[in-house]
Formats: sequence, structure tokens, C-alpha cells
Amino acid sequence: MKTLAQDSAQKVDKGRVINDFSIQVATVNGSGSQSSNSVLMRSIFQMGIPVSGKNLFPSNIAGLPTWFTIRINKDGWVARAEQVDILVAINPQTAHDDVKSLTAGAVCISPIDLKLDAVRSDITHYQVPFSELAAEATDQVKLRKLLTNMIYVGVIAELLGIDQNEIETSIRRQFEGKGKAIDLNLVAASKGQQWAKANLKKDDCFYVERMNKTSGKIIIDGNEAAALGCLFAGATVVCWYPITPSSSLCETLIEYLKKYRIDKKTGKATFAVVQAEDELAAIGMALGAGWAGARSFTSTSGPGISLMAEFTGYGYFTEIPTVIFDVQRVGPSTGLPTRTSQADLLSTYCLSHGDTKHIILLPGTVEECYSLAVQAFDLAERFQTPVFVLSDLDLGMNHWMADRLPYPDKPIDRGKVLTAQDLERLGKFERYHDVDGDGICYRTTPGTNHPLAAYFTRGSGHNEKAQYSERPEDYENLMKRLDRKYQTARKYVPKPELDIDRQARVGIIAYGSSHCAILESRSQLRNAKLPVSYLRIKALPFTEELRQFVERLDRIYVVEQNRDAQLRDLIRLELPEHAMKLQSICHFSGLPISARFVTDAILGEEG
Repeated sequence: MKTLAQDSAQKVDKGRVINDFSIQVATVNGSGSQSSNSVLMRSIFQMGIPVSGKNLFPSNIAGLPTWFTIRINKDGWVARAEQVDILVAINPQTAHDDVKSLTAGAVCISPIDLKLDAVRSDITHYQVPFSELAAEATDQVKLRKLLTNMIYVGVIAELLGIDQNEIETSIRRQFEGKGKAIDLNLVAASKGQQWAKANLKKDDCFYVERMNKTSGKIIIDGNEAAALGCLFAGATVVCWYPITPSSSLCETLIEYLKKYRIDKKTGKATFAVVQAEDELAAIGMALGAGWAGARSFTSTSGPGISLMAEFTGYGYFTEIPTVIFDVQRVGPSTGLPTRTSQADLLSTYCLSHGDTKHIILLPGTVEECYSLAVQAFDLAERFQTPVFVLSDLDLGMNHWMADRLPYPDKPIDRGKVLTAQDLERLGKFERYHDVDGDGICYRTTPGTNHPLAAYFTRGSGHNEKAQYSERPEDYENLMKRLDRKYQTARKYVPKPELDIDRQARVGIIAYGSSHCAILESRSQLRNAKLPVSYLRIKALPFTEELRQFVERLDRIYVVEQNRDAQLRDLIRLELPEHAMKLQSICHFSGLPISARFVTDAILGEEG
């Protein structure tokens, strides 16, 4: 089994390393580095080279260390790489520790005054007079620190061979509509590039060369993709309370709504956005809008999910549709607000007191943040219940390369909604009567102009006619029907993604953002002569495909990003006769899971 140090040594021994390395920029939060890092990543992407970007930032507003890592990989692997090949050490607070963490043969680009060449002699140092170059770029002192960021972009571009035309294109895109900012940043990037060309001798093995692997693709984060999904799903009511890392989902959608949900004749908004006083109020408003017939949703993270428990149970018991996005972060309590996790699965699945089970969708890519957002609204109305979409910080806030998002090709599914004409034809309506035997009752929406349309929406015990009842048989019938509806959902929720290796006796089950690491890990395992089959869960409740997958294999590793093996335990409850087959691989440091972590864990277990 190769170690990271051996991997690094092999790269150096082979000479030129082309389109297969990672760049980490270590700066200070709030220093303006986000724009320059985006320019750098997009420039490489525009050269046809697969990239991904991960931002490790503190939970305060400004002043603490932040790291942005760009992974460049010719094979298209986009999960977190554990090894840093090129470090841009701008932050004096962390510079020494950042340099010490590098493997032999790595590269460090740093300000001259930090004198980091005295810390490590087994790596390549490029020391740059950033302060002097920034002073040449502008006479405005306040702007010099900001322009330092674009200067290192120019230095890196020269050292790696990034096309300068792509740098210019990216700068113009990043600062579109801001002429002065464009000009200043073009000057800064050019200063860095020209200084590096004149003063630095290339003494490392890392290069980029044009490829053709990004045609038709975009760079997007999961929150923006989910916002687009809400837009195309027809969501018109947004009720939310800001919380990291979910805030950008609503913020992005609000901008889209202002652009695309304005009545052309009147100029008035055809949507409603309410920033509530807290998360409990937010879901209460979303349920009210869902009850009234609107497509509504809220977005939050773990602490907000905890506050939503009572109203979520109300929505489940009274059968009101709405959608809740949970962009997961590390808990319990405040936890680590800017670190990623998959630890809300169990708490969300049974959120509320009493017997409660919710439909949950589990996107594993940014494309699915979009498509499952659309599907969530259909499922919420089809099953007349709150539906959860569980993303996480890594998927929601980091930069991912993705296929272009397709326009929805299916009509909106409003479920079993009766019109006045339906009621007139039927002559009878009992809100909680299971007519079709699937557990899903028919509903009306407020404003339906018929005397039979009205009913009471009771959070207390009720019978089929929506009348208050404490009769044991009424309660038992109600709870059995709700479970029957949940069982019906197994036929409607997204089926898992399957990739069967006919030679494999070992399998992997995973979900969510672990997906990209699993794909890369399977390649590493094949190279280690261990073929594995793979099933990726996309939703709860489980479908029949899970049982078939588990039955065909001898051992199965359930990979998830939490401490307590939550998915594994849910599968054991579902398939108790196969419980001993299921072993757990848990990653819960708050950093995104890597392929190497998965590979080493499985190879260690397999001996």
C-alpha cells in the first residue's frame, strides 16, 4: 500500500507532472482572496483541464486563517486530495505550519520577508516581493493587500504555464461591470507574471497543458444548483432564517426570483420571501404556504433542524406539503459551522416526537442538487408531507465541475388535489379517507369554491373526516395509514445508483458528497487488485435495490461522514438478517472525505 510520501516521490522521479496536482492558497479570511482564487481556478478550467475548489474558512467574519485548495486532475477526479503540491503561503500566522505540512518535493510560493526557505530545504521555494509589486500596481495603499492576491495568480500562471489570455478572460468575468476593478486586477496579474518571468528559474515538476475535458461543463456550487432547482420547480414562497452553510441557497434564489418572477404587466412580484425571526417561525410559515396551495420551502442547517422538530411533526401529522433543505455542518450544538458533515441523517429521518418517518433526498453531485430539488417539490405534494433534501457544506458551498443543468422535461406533479368540479361530481369529501389504498388521501386547497371543500387541519387526533377524535381505533387507523403512505413512497423516490462488478465479493454503500471520493477510491482499489461493487443511496425510504445489492455480496463497507455510522444502522434496521455483512467506515474530522482515506480503510480491513 503506497503512502502519500511515496506517491510524492514517484511524481518527482518521473520528471514533469502535467495536469495532476493540487494548489493550496493560505491567506486571511476577509482579505479578498476569494476572487483571485476563483480567477485562478477558472483559468485552468478554461484550458479544458478538470478542476475542483475547496474553501476551508473560519466561522468568524474576518481575520482568521483560510485555505483554498484547487485540485487539478487530468482524469477528472474532483474529491479532496490529501496532499498539497503547491503552497501559496501568504498568511504569516500559519506560514511555518503550512510549510512543515508539505511533502518532500513540493513547492512553496511566499513573500520574501517570511524567509520560509529557512524552514524547509527539501522543497522548492519561490520567494516574491509582493509588497513592492503591489506598490507598483497602485498608489492606493488600501488596495495593495487586495492586489497581492492577483499578483500571486500572475506568478502561478507563469510558473505553471497557464495561458495569460485565460487569466484576462477570467478577470473580466469575475469583475464584470466593474471597469476600474478589471483594470487594476489585470495590472496586478501582469506584474506578477512579468516579475516571475524575469526573476524566477523554474525548478519544479508541475505544469498545466491544454486538454479538452471541460467542454459543455460549468463550475457551480450545490447551493446555487439547488436554488435553480427551486426556481424551475415553481417555488413561489421562501421562508428562511440565515445560517451557515445554507444561506447562499436562499440568497441566490431571491436574486433569480427578482429577475424571473415579476409580472410583466403590473411589475409586481409573483413570489413571497420572508426572513423569519428564527427557524421555527420559518418552517411554520412554509407549512402555512404549503397548506394554502403554494410551493414553499425553507433552508437551514443542523441547529435549525433541531428547532424545526415540533412544526415538522405537525406537517407530517396534518399532511401538509413543503420542502426543507438541510445543508449539513458539524455539530452537536454550534459545532464547527464552517466544516462539513453527514451527521443529520438519523435526527432528520425521525424529526419530531412520536412515530415519525420522513422522505429524505440525498444528492451526491451538484447536478443532483438541482434535479432532486425539483423532484422534492413533486414528492412533497404527491405525498402531502414535508420532504427533506440533505446536502452538506462540501457539496453546497464548494466549487464543482458539472454538466450543464437540463431544463425540466416533466410537468409539475401536484398530487391528489380536488377541484370544485371534482367535488361536484363526487358529492362527498373526507380529507383523511384513503380512497385508493396507497395511504395518500385527496386534498383541497383554500379558495376552492365548493361547500364540500372545507375541512379542519388538526394537529391533534382526528378521524377520516378530519373531525377531532381520541378514539384508539381512529388513532391506530391514522398511524397505520401514514405508514402505508410511507411504504408507497418506496416506489416514487429516486432509486439508488448501482455499479456492479461481476467479479466483486466486496461492496461499498455511500450517499451524498462522499460519492466523488468513492469513485476515485474504486479506481485505486482496482489497481490494488480489489474489485468492489458500489451502491449510492439517493433517498429514504430505501428501495428494493438495496436488499438485492446486500444479498449478492459477502462484505459491504458503508462509508459516511459521521461518527456513529448512521446510514449503516438504518440499513441494519431495514435488513437485520444481513447486519453482520455491514461494516462501517466513518470520516468525521469536518474536512471533506478523500479517496485515499476510503481506500486505506478498506485495504486495511481486507488485509
